[in-house]
Amino acid sequence: MDIVLSDVEARVLGSLLEKDITTPDYYPLSLNALINACNQKSNRDPVMNLDEDQVRQALHALSGKRLAASVSSADSRVTKYEHRLQEAFNFTRGETAVIGVLLLRGPQTPGELRGRTERMHRFEDLSEVQAVLQRLMQREPPLAVVLPRQPGTKEARYMHLFCGEPEGWEPSAPAPALSVDDTDRIARLEDELKTLRAELEELRGQLADFRRQFE
Repeated sequence: MDIVLSDVEARVLGSLLEKDITTPDYYPLSLNALINACNQKSNRDPVMNLDEDQVRQALHALSGKRLAASVSSADSRVTKYEHRLQEAFNFTRGETAVIGVLLLRGPQTPGELRGRTERMHRFEDLSEVQAVLQRLMQREPPLAVVLPRQPGTKEARYMHLFCGEPEGWEPSAPAPALSVDDTDRIARLEDELKTLRAELEELRGQLADFRRQFE
């Protein structure tokens, strides 16, 4: 990629992106709020302990790359900050969610991404996540890449390319897609889960009716 971020810049950018969607009433973020967002112990991997100077330097670098900017308002004397990813890349909501989680939590499987993007965007099934990853990998230049499977694992992990390319990665290497058998198996599991949820709700209703008989 032409844009290569440091780990701190990626954390700052990911934090701005996350808060834009999950806490819009408090966005853009003040410097203190942004530092707290970067140093969260939840939904972060690795957990960081950034100080004010580090976050300021990252914001300055991101501003130079046109990925973040400071904003001012008439009702506040505090400078606040926002990301400019949408202007730079015109992401869909699903792409924004996937990139945000990859920036904040590192390489992940499609299943992990589906669960961890829930607060930013709801994917109905794994095939939707897979489709988003494929689009990100097919961009020019690519914004994501599939990593070789680790020994003993069944699912491949994906990572963003905002911090550079992993060693040995070939841009022309084809990305694996879900096989027909995998897709069918996932669809069956999701149908079974929906059935179990419906049965659980029915049992809860029956239990509530039973209790009312003795009130």
